[in-house]
Amino acid sequence: MPDAPHAVGILGVGHLAVYLAPRLAQNPRRKIVLSPRNDEHARRLAGAHANISVARDNTALVGEVDVVLLATRPAAAIEAIEGLPWHPAHTLVSLCAGVPLDALMFNAGAATLARAMPITAAAIGESPTCLYPDVAPAREVLRALGPVHVLADEAQFDVASVSAAFYGWVHSLIEEMAVWSARQGLPPATARALVSQTVRAAAGMVIAQPQRSLPELLEELCTPGGITELGLQTLQDVRAFEYWERASQAVLDEIRTARNK
Repeated sequence: MPDAPHAVGILGVGHLAVYLAPRLAQNPRRKIVLSPRNDEHARRLAGAHANISVARDNTALVGEVDVVLLATRPAAAIEAIEGLPWHPAHTLVSLCAGVPLDALMFNAGAATLARAMPITAAAIGESPTCLYPDVAPAREVLRALGPVHVLADEAQFDVASVSAAFYGWVHSLIEEMAVWSARQGLPPATARALVSQTVRAAAGMVIAQPQRSLPELLEELCTPGGITELGLQTLQDVRAFEYWERASQAVLDEIRTARNK
């Protein structure tokens, strides 16, 4: 029988934890302990899963697990881990955007530190999650949520974190296209399904062909005089993609500013 999965504690049972905990709980051999701070979310999750419990307090939580996911608001991260009974067998994984590892070191005691950035698609096992550094217990836990991308340093982690924002923008793009399609006469449910499935299909084709460059794949779709070429040219004429780059840079600048405070 393979080794039992790491027991996981989640400090900060807010928006993200609601997506992470149920996915982690799909392995009935994994013990999951939630902090009691957001009692409503924590009790609801514990009531729905036999292997999820709510700790008496954060000290008790740390005492019951070996991997802790820190999912508080970034401004509360350092205070949340202060005074807890950290020991060398603990792995503390910060999910707090813009909070560097050196900001946590003093309060994390002897725990091994890592940073990760899962997204809500963890709920369906499809979260591409960046991880730094490559800490084995953290990697084991995060793999339950989707593919894990190990990065070389925190500078790379900052850039990769922008993809978490991009994930939300893709949702907005799906909404925009679905609403437009419905205005043109498609049933709203059909429009939503068609647009979202098309986005998934495009991503699937890119993932399935890693040996081919992105420009090559796009060129194959853009037949001369075709509708794909027409639409892309229209977007380029109004410099639409420059605004995506601006948005990406704005997010990266904000992340870097927060990390350097």
